Amino acid sequence: MMPKSAKPLDHVTVVSLEHAIAAPFCTRQLADLGARVIKVERPESGDFARGYDQRARGASSHFVWVNRSKESLALDLKNPGHLQVLKQLIGKADVLVQNLAPGATARMGLDAAQLRQAQPRLIVCDISGYGNEGPYRDKKAYDLLIQSEAGYLSVTGTPEHPSKSGNSIADIAAGMYAYTNILSALIHRDKTGEGAHIDVSMLESLAEWMGYPMYYAMDDADPPPRTGASHATIYPYGPFVAGDGGTVMLGLQNEREWVKFCEVVLQLPDLASDVRFHNNSLRNHNREALAGIIHSVFHGLTAAQVIERLDQAPIANARMNAMADLWTHPQLKARQRWTEVDSPVGPLPALLPPGLQSTFSYTMGPIPSVGQHNASILQELGVTLPA
Repeated sequence: MMPKSAKPLDHVTVVSLEHAIAAPFCTRQLADLGARVIKVERPESGDFARGYDQRARGASSHFVWVNRSKESLALDLKNPGHLQVLKQLIGKADVLVQNLAPGATARMGLDAAQLRQAQPRLIVCDISGYGNEGPYRDKKAYDLLIQSEAGYLSVTGTPEHPSKSGNSIADIAAGMYAYTNILSALIHRDKTGEGAHIDVSMLESLAEWMGYPMYYAMDDADPPPRTGASHATIYPYGPFVAGDGGTVMLGLQNEREWVKFCEVVLQLPDLASDVRFHNNSLRNHNREALAGIIHSVFHGLTAAQVIERLDQAPIANARMNAMADLWTHPQLKARQRWTEVDSPVGPLPALLPPGLQSTFSYTMGPIPSVGQHNASILQELGVTLPA
């Protein structure tokens, strides 16, 4: 069994030419597993995500989220001497991750084809909006634009207003697939000694997550309608407001639950046999009439009372929490999911990565300031930065 102090990736060094979310999210997860991640940033200003806001006690909320446990090396990659230091650093690395503009690494002599000639064991992961080839290769690709291109906006929101995801879902998707592809490449290298070139696109990552609506609309069929927080085809399934103004999310999956919902939650047992609502298709077709009945009952109850009846039924349910509720969620507290990490603005709370591990503890290191590790990394390489 692995000693608790050992980490699955504590033998792996990652160099990352990264900014914004997709690549930093990928490399932070590698760092969580013990990898040494060296983040290459612009001198002084660093990763531009550092300046998105100051909501995390003076630091950027985006940056705090995806950059713990990393070392920051500030290099001016337009300076040939600095570029040479980077190439020397990559020469000692196991993995190179980059989400610069398409073609940028090739112009610096850092693309996979050139690097892997000298380092066949190197794993190079390129993350971009649309991939390394194709007619969209050079288009700018921000998270919202990819949500639009991937059809996400067409099925999300209300009939009148398409809505973007409240988080960076396209970046997250690409970061997750980069992370899992790198893990796969490391396993493959352990077996064969061979490195890899990985090409991850935000469009392809989010398109994979759009599988259900794509198949639903196969062969020019109508796509799922935009129904806000309600389900497009199952009813009742979605948000319902109680008499105290609280919103309860609930979902029925089968006819047995429909009967229980009528008997225990609505306390209208005869409704279960109403011909208008005899199966899900009819309930969906007549959802306006059913919504009126549900709301008339819920209007006389608090959200807590509605949830109590739903739990008794039992019918799947949840509170519609705000961010303040998530910070204090009793389940996260009971499972001891919170810890602290250090940062340039002082200690900050941080969630442990998903997945309780019996064999190792996650790395939860500090969030670096720009160029914080220049001296130690340059000393390790035995070089100084030219002016």
